Amino acid sequence: MNNKGFEQFKRVFRFFETGITLGCLCSLFGFAWMYYLNNLDEKPFTGKGNLMEIAVYVLVVFLFIKIFGGFETGFFTPLNVIMSQALGVFCANCVMIVESVLVIGSMFQIGKILLAFLALNVAQIIVSIIVVQLFDWLHFKLFPAWDLLVVYENDNVRMFLDKVNTRKDKYVVSEVLKVDAGYDKICERIKAHDSIIIYDVSSELRNDLLKYCYGEGVRVYQTPKISDLLIRSAREHHLFDTPLLMSRNAGLTFDQKLVKRVLDIIMSVIMFIIASPFMLITAIAIKLEDHGPVFFTQKRVTLDNREFTIYKFRSMIVDAEAKGPQAAVNDDDRITKVGRFIRKTRIDELPQLLNVIKGDMSLVGPRPERVEHVEKYTKEIPEFRFRTRVRGGLTGYAQVYGKYNTSAYDKLKLDLMYIENYSLALDFRIIIMTIKVMFMKSSTEGFGDSNE
Repeated sequence: MNNKGFEQFKRVFRFFETGITLGCLCSLFGFAWMYYLNNLDEKPFTGKGNLMEIAVYVLVVFLFIKIFGGFETGFFTPLNVIMSQALGVFCANCVMIVESVLVIGSMFQIGKILLAFLALNVAQIIVSIIVVQLFDWLHFKLFPAWDLLVVYENDNVRMFLDKVNTRKDKYVVSEVLKVDAGYDKICERIKAHDSIIIYDVSSELRNDLLKYCYGEGVRVYQTPKISDLLIRSAREHHLFDTPLLMSRNAGLTFDQKLVKRVLDIIMSVIMFIIASPFMLITAIAIKLEDHGPVFFTQKRVTLDNREFTIYKFRSMIVDAEAKGPQAAVNDDDRITKVGRFIRKTRIDELPQLLNVIKGDMSLVGPRPERVEHVEKYTKEIPEFRFRTRVRGGLTGYAQVYGKYNTSAYDKLKLDLMYIENYSLALDFRIIIMTIKVMFMKSSTEGFGDSNE
């Protein structure tokens, strides 16, 4: 059973975790700045100048680690948290390298600055590993896994239970109960557990269980229905004494579309210019390997169900789908040697920057599906067409928070979470999180497309 007495102090624990983590990581920078980097300048900072420099670094590190999820010990696995912190301090150090070069103002000191930050990065990663392991151990001791009752209606619960069981550090499923047992029996069994997961239960029974758990103060997890996600963006209307929730159901507003499109063009053009040398080398390597075409094109579906041609570097043999569409699998013998590398590094996706510039895609949005897949999924899940309320994206919410075996229905839910909660800040977060996902094998399997 979970020690609920400590649960109320979890926010306090998180506060101290954040403070100590920042203190350890930033004190290393403070030491490097005070005793080395600052002395590279002919007119080094003193007093308040040094404090300001360190304060800026603390703020930058906090923002990047927060975006990557590096303060979520106990929620993410230790490896995930360490990776998040490593990426956070790396990004922060890159910002401070530029700032240090500008402050010191001597081109002859760039080599020393780079070496100093390289040593700093290594030291910070070592400290991060130690701190994360310590707080993960403390979190496990203070906040043991929740004892769960799973209530389900549909018989596809086994796959869901397999997912829950991958995180036994957080949840222990001690009982599984089908709704056929009846409302009274379910309520009786709820009292024997710390919390309950309501998995894919009809709305009427789910509402009754939610009210019962609310009255008893029982923690509830539930898998959302499509209607739940659509109502998340609803606005409160208090025109009279009966509360109203208003959903516009019109996708992005005009100003959101305009700003998003302008930023897509600017950022994709800059990224295309930066990536051009890598793209040229990739094109030459593909051509030299088997003398086949460099690019692979395919029909996909984007905004308002419009079909367009997507561009990718060819990573499979010529005529890989001569026998019809086939999903790629691990160790697929159709993937070329060059193809394995560009798939693993996501270089094969770079030509899609042209799709973004043309207006077929956005940098962030639901991944555009193949035409035949859209037709298939829409027959099975009519709401699947809701994904095309926005342009398809190079990366998206489902790519960041989903995994290789995420079902089409769950991907739809994740994409609707993005659409209904859209903001530029969310776009920025997803772009940053994509970098992290590319380093996490469990997430990047099947990242983007499973096909050529």
